[in-house]
Amino acid sequence: MSSLQKARQRMEGAIDALRREFSAVRTGKASPALLDNVKVEAYGSAMPINQVGTVSAPEPRMLVVQPWDKSLIKAIEKGLRESDLGINPSNDGVVVRIPIPPLTEERRREYVKMVHKLTEEARVAVRNVRRDANDEVKQRQKDEGLSEDDIRREQGEVQKLTDQYIAKIEELMKHKEADIMEV
Repeated sequence: MSSLQKARQRMEGAIDALRREFSAVRTGKASPALLDNVKVEAYGSAMPINQVGTVSAPEPRMLVVQPWDKSLIKAIEKGLRESDLGINPSNDGVVVRIPIPPLTEERRREYVKMVHKLTEEARVAVRNVRRDANDEVKQRQKDEGLSEDDIRREQGEVQKLTDQYIAKIEELMKHKEADIMEV
């Protein structure tokens, strides 16, 4: 596998990680991915909520968690209350219902700041991949005796790849920001 292919694979990994992070950032709509980072105390350890029940969004502003083990309803409710999502779950003995309140303008701005922070972390990850790929090219110059022209060409390809992935990250950020600010 060439250094360019490895760099592309690692940059794609940074984009995937950013998408996962973004899916957990709240917008005005209910999304099961919103609860991905919520942990529930079950069977003696902290488990992700999606490993103790089914999470669904039957309505635009409502999430429902149907536990596989009814004895975990209180633990699920507690885990949801302790999360930093600002939600107030209730249970009817069978399922846990989570109404998703509309976001205030102030909360929307906080989420946008969080999105910007996550975006910058993804940019840094892509730049680190670029640095590693360029280092690998320089190492190949020493080991294989690559010419200066070959090095410049390969580093130019790595830079083009970096620019493409930075642009993808910017596009993801714009879409997420628009989702959050949408009233």
